Amino acid sequence: MYRQPGFTLIELIITLAIAAIVLTIGVPSFQEMMRNNRAATHANEFMNALNLARSEAVKRGQGVSLCPSTDQATCTGGGDWKDGWIVFIDADANGNGIQDEFATDSNGAVDNGEFLLRVYEPLAGSPVFNGPSSIRYLATGSITPTATQQISYTLNTINQAVCISPVGRPHIEKDSTICP
Repeated sequence: MYRQPGFTLIELIITLAIAAIVLTIGVPSFQEMMRNNRAATHANEFMNALNLARSEAVKRGQGVSLCPSTDQATCTGGGDWKDGWIVFIDADANGNGIQDEFATDSNGAVDNGEFLLRVYEPLAGSPVFNGPSSIRYLATGSITPTATQQISYTLNTINQAVCISPVGRPHIEKDSTICP
């Protein structure tokens, strides 16, 4: 008698039971991994903006600022960075629209004669992303004021802090909201 190749009903039920157990264990871990990756992406995107601002300030010999922006064209003046931010040349020393040599007003606002270097869109996932109303890099690559700046970030249960040293070097403190 010839036997048909294939699965029996018992083999199929056992396979489905094993698959259900594996999915039950794996899905929560996958969701946690997705949250961690989203938090890392947001922090890295902000670090990218800080490094861009610092390198452009040194390269151009002019002040470069970052500020939160809801319309991606002007500064909002608050400390909520989750709705996006802009990086711009901050080099109009007296507000007359003329970029004066070796001068910077570093007022943290886009004035006449100053232009945007890069625009960053709002962050996904409704994070809490708070910090100063602007971050200003001088032509030396240091920040002003010359005190450690901190931007705190929280998404669900993930807490991080982006810390900027007085010399302008940014780094991420994981599972912390206090910069050293």
